[in-house]
Amino acid sequence: MDADLETLSAQVGAWLKGRGLRLATAESCTGGWVAQVVTATAGSSAWFERGFITYSNEAKRELLGVAEQTLASKGAVSEQTAAEMAQGALAASHADVALAITGIAGPTGGSASRPVGTVCFAWAVRGAPPVSQRAQFDGDREAVRRASVIFALTRLIAAATLPALNQ
Repeated sequence: MDADLETLSAQVGAWLKGRGLRLATAESCTGGWVAQVVTATAGSSAWFERGFITYSNEAKRELLGVAEQTLASKGAVSEQTAAEMAQGALAASHADVALAITGIAGPTGGSASRPVGTVCFAWAVRGAPPVSQRAQFDGDREAVRRASVIFALTRLIAAATLPALNQ
């Protein structure tokens, strides 16, 4: 793992541990990359609870409880799906905080409304509504996935992302 990801993981770990929180992840297009980044940090078992890789719609429904209606009407790559993924990760874990990522890393699969590089994120705190955001990243498949990991973790520790923790 490169130095930037190592540093970010350590920052996320210090932020979570300092608040006595544990994290769960729900990942689609990143295929577990966030979980790999955070578990590469020694001592992460104190603040990382579990990760879900839900690449297919079936996995999103079965493991995280994403509604069939959401997938049919909004699509797998939507803020609503990401929000339901984050809420589902909390419901299926003992974590206090969850993040979710679903997107189109490419090189195929894009459309006019959701081009390659479109990624939807959500962050949730137990007992509070999730916060979601859509982003657009440039580059090849690896670049989109790496940017998604960095974005998700950076926004996790941004004060504005989880207002329920900053009251």
